[in-house]
Amino acid sequence: MTGAEGRCPICGRPSEPKARPFCSARCADVDLGRWLTGAYALPVEAEEDEDGQAPPRDDPGQARDPSL
Repeated sequence: MTGAEGRCPICGRPSEPKARPFCSARCADVDLGRWLTGAYALPVEAEEDEDGQAPPRDDPGQARDPSL
């Protein structure tokens, strides 16, 4: 395999079929560690509520309605 598809995403060396898409078990472990620590987390924006408006922020100065 040649080209970018055949390169290890961690170090850039040619990938090995045994550890594909990585070049070694070490690079696979590095990638797993990044996933587990949240290094690959995607940034998210506040979602809109079902009615199309942003959810209200809690205001500590405002009394909460106990019926909610």
